[in-house]
Amino acid sequence: MTTHAAAPAPAAPATTPAPAAAVTTTTAAAPLLRPFRIPDDGLHEGPRVLRRLPEGVAERPYELFGVVPQAATIGAEIRGLDLSRPLTGAVREELNRALLEWKVLFFRGQHLAPDVQRAFARNWGELETNPLLASAGPADVVRFDRSAVRTFENVWHTDVTFRERPAMGAVLQLREVPPRGGDTMWADMAAAYDNLPAEVRERIDGARAVHDFLPGFARFTAPERLAEHQEAFPPVEHPVVRRHPETGRRMLFVNTSFTTHISGFAQEESDRLLRLLFQQAHVPEYQVRWRWQAGDIAFWDNRATQHYAVGDYGSERRVAERVAIAGDRPF
Repeated sequence: MTTHAAAPAPAAPATTPAPAAAVTTTTAAAPLLRPFRIPDDGLHEGPRVLRRLPEGVAERPYELFGVVPQAATIGAEIRGLDLSRPLTGAVREELNRALLEWKVLFFRGQHLAPDVQRAFARNWGELETNPLLASAGPADVVRFDRSAVRTFENVWHTDVTFRERPAMGAVLQLREVPPRGGDTMWADMAAAYDNLPAEVRERIDGARAVHDFLPGFARFTAPERLAEHQEAFPPVEHPVVRRHPETGRRMLFVNTSFTTHISGFAQEESDRLLRLLFQQAHVPEYQVRWRWQAGDIAFWDNRATQHYAVGDYGSERRVAERVAIAGDRPF
């Protein structure tokens, strides 16, 4: 009998490996924000340049009195001096260096008689008078007492820029201090200039602006009295950016009280640029604030600063007396 071998089982069909799952990456869509913009001439957050001294000038210690800084670039309390005594040449020189460095100097509890306050100020030059303000006896001592003559200084300003030669500086003493409030603030206008955008500095370097006493005094002075002084104080022009005659630093030199327009600019363009420049005094990094006690003295460089008397003391009495030192023509 013939036997047949069993037929081999059919081979299993070849299998193809399943394709690997595709790896997909997704990038989160940027969030959709509503349209927005910040005006080009606003104030913005961020780092600020805060130079107390001109470039290339090194710090030096003070040897004849103590210096206690009150802010980053402006304001220092001077300790260890009795201003009722005449200044020696060495003390006057060192105080002047401190003034140039800190722009405003504070002296606690001096209680100077008006003649002594005037004598101290004369170490820096001749004194000037201001017929637009009330005096405290001597014509060159201005008295601020709202209960007697209603005036307001709660606006950022530099004193008497409506003069051809604005005051170099001023020495202010508080005779009476309200139980709360009544501080004074100062702003460093060299720091204000340093932090302007480059394109703004380019526009204002070399520009000139008109200053007039009328805007600053019209708010609290009768028109008849203003008219009396128009001939004595015609509008004047000053550089928008002045150079300090002793340090050489560039400083912003326009202010809300007295600067009316930039010469050669259309009114709308001038107004917009001045609004931007006026805002610079409002930056806290450029400021110092002094809380007064009776008998305190503040001595400031009017060429380099603006100031603001805080009017938050209501009907309380606050009496101050100021002596101003004649200045030079800004350049």
